[in-house]
Amino acid sequence: MSTYVLVPGAWLGGRSWQPVADQLRDHGHDVHAVTLTGLGDRSDLATPEVDLDTYVSDVAGLIETEGLDDVVLVGHSYAGHVVTGVADRIPDRIALLAYLDAGPSPDGAAFMDLQPPEARELIERLVEEAGQGWQVPMPSWEELEGVMGASLEGLGPDERARMRAGATAQPLRTWTQPLSLRGRAPEELPKLLITCSIPLAQVRQMIDSGHPWFAALAGPSWSFLELPTGHWPMFSVPGRLASLLAGLEVPGRGHADDPVGR
Repeated sequence: MSTYVLVPGAWLGGRSWQPVADQLRDHGHDVHAVTLTGLGDRSDLATPEVDLDTYVSDVAGLIETEGLDDVVLVGHSYAGHVVTGVADRIPDRIALLAYLDAGPSPDGAAFMDLQPPEARELIERLVEEAGQGWQVPMPSWEELEGVMGASLEGLGPDERARMRAGATAQPLRTWTQPLSLRGRAPEELPKLLITCSIPLAQVRQMIDSGHPWFAALAGPSWSFLELPTGHWPMFSVPGRLASLLAGLEVPGRGHADDPVGR
């Protein structure tokens, strides 16, 4: 059996993983779905001082406090930024670092820096108009897809309602504080990209062409899987996502049960 730590993307709490986590637990796995400070059912802890370091400490602290080892650490979307920092801080605890429709962030980059200009302009406007100057509200569906470039495939009215009900504004400093890496994560730490809204063939083409956003994925420590759906697979295809995660080959543990998606 494997130990999974699931970190949600922007605006969402740990409950966004519930159907996925429940299915993994049904297979006997140990699952920890993280709610980051100020989000979800911890929204009362939101302050202007909450930043990226807070989030890295949330996840690293949970792993250390619970005494977790050989962790499959999964970061969705924005949380790719977070799990990169966690793996740098406690690499010996991580067996597999998985990016779900996300990617590794370079040292010294803030998440806001990685957004295209039109997306940065949208976020800055939302912060000023609806975020009291220090919070990033979740954009409208039209803005998420048309400006942020996030695919809504698979999100019908029910899925959208559940996702919106669990979303909370996110402290701005979690977007604007640069990631500070200490170089502790070894290059050979196994890493996995699970691509959902971008075809894997396109990702491989970008890697081969030396595209700067994908250059970091070229090393031998990387593997790839494809789960075709929109940008939020925990809502659009939770059963398929759970089966894919359950079937991962975790270094040191061999194959998990029901190896789907390889």
